[in-house]
Amino acid sequence: MHIGRHAQAFGEKPAVIMVGSGESISFAQLNARSNQLAHFFRSRGLGVGGHVAILLENHPRYFEVCWAAQRSGLYITPINWHLGPEEAGYIIRNCGAKALITSSRLSEVIGRLGENLEGVDLRLAIDGSLDGFETYESALSEQSEQPIEDEQEGAFMFYSSGTTGRPKGIRRPLPGQPFGTGAFFEQMLSGLYGFDESTRYLCPAPLYHAAPIGWSMGTQRLGGTAVIMERFDAHGALRAIDEHQIDRAQFVPTHFVRMLKLPKDDREQHDLSSLERVIHAAAPCPIEVKEQIMDWWGPLLYEYYAGSEGNGFCAIGPDEWLSHRGSVGQSKKGPIHIVNEEGVEQAAGEIGQIWFEGADRFEYHGDPAKTAEAWNDQGWSTLGDVGYLDDEGYLYLTDRISHMIISGGVNIYPQEIEDALVLHPAVADVAVIGVPHPEMGEQVKAVVQADQSAQASDALAEELIAFCRERIAHFKCPRSIDFTEELPRLPTGKLLKRTLRDQYSS
Repeated sequence: MHIGRHAQAFGEKPAVIMVGSGESISFAQLNARSNQLAHFFRSRGLGVGGHVAILLENHPRYFEVCWAAQRSGLYITPINWHLGPEEAGYIIRNCGAKALITSSRLSEVIGRLGENLEGVDLRLAIDGSLDGFETYESALSEQSEQPIEDEQEGAFMFYSSGTTGRPKGIRRPLPGQPFGTGAFFEQMLSGLYGFDESTRYLCPAPLYHAAPIGWSMGTQRLGGTAVIMERFDAHGALRAIDEHQIDRAQFVPTHFVRMLKLPKDDREQHDLSSLERVIHAAAPCPIEVKEQIMDWWGPLLYEYYAGSEGNGFCAIGPDEWLSHRGSVGQSKKGPIHIVNEEGVEQAAGEIGQIWFEGADRFEYHGDPAKTAEAWNDQGWSTLGDVGYLDDEGYLYLTDRISHMIISGGVNIYPQEIEDALVLHPAVADVAVIGVPHPEMGEQVKAVVQADQSAQASDALAEELIAFCRERIAHFKCPRSIDFTEELPRLPTGKLLKRTLRDQYSS
């Protein structure tokens, strides 16, 4: 699990391939260049426990930076490059980064970071120059390609997406292990999903998110090749599977929906027979969407449920899922508890908040109140999600506590409604929220992004409400539907419901 050993064993074998540009980086190159950057970090005073931030688009240099930090015992915080200067600056300042690596492409954001860069002593710019930044290539050019003397495992410090407020930094203790030790994650990739040195893994999502960068680097730790899309597009993903003979890939449900809604000719023109396992996570997948993908690709879908906090992990394979439709699987790390609002543990089939027993300790950086909310007196932790267990211990997700709508005293979970509406051929994307109502407290509203072939209209709104009522209880269905050109989603597929709710709060 040491890329230095892979460099010796595999030499010029690609560790990274960029789908759009076609650029390839071998294990030998990745090892040498990450060693050079590790030496540069040390030369500028970044010792074990130091902090690096990376604000960079999906770029071949991304892995050099992350591996340099990982082998140097540093914390590294990937930052969403779609953020504006205020929120990106907040993360840089809040995480305490002493180094920032970015690219000239993001010059507009970087130029407006102002005082948020005051504590950042080491600043590197890739693909050109930026005021106040050294160039990345010049920083590496004078450094040794041999490993630093004090190699040890570093750690990521991811920030939440900020869907319910300011992003929160998720901080765990450094492993304190020699570099190359590996952990539960690599064992899971190998044991559950069959990753090895022959793997060609497709990553269609932004590398600043935990799963894309974690699974891509996990692939490399095991000697496989990570094939990276600069940005997701449905047809491009199918083409990449065909052209690069992808055997493993990871998607989110939004990706599935967009691929399913491609024209028939686009869906059928590429050979997908190389696929062996397709993993999905990040949000509950509508049952009918998953069924349609398996009808198309075969029983290849493996689902998991976890968070960047690393406090729990559930998994389910295709055969299990077909007998437990809608489940995200059984826990692979420790017992799960379902607890109601009074703190009483619920029986099988009863809905409540999901708590993980035996979770690895984490904290929300600089926010003891948020940290306290994530743990209870029994040492269990939660991501704030809601669901239930069946008699066999399979977990089913309902929604998030923060998304719940209370209408006339009744709890309504938007996910079920969204899962129903997204199946309509006129719906490209949908979000369901509660809006203020003088009598009911809140009323259910759907905000719909219509498919290109559909025309937003009152008639379509009525049709969608009727469509929903055919599938779920009437009291849960939208009382009104608004149309929008595009919903506020992150490129990871996560919906920013806070942004929508703010629009309707007044």
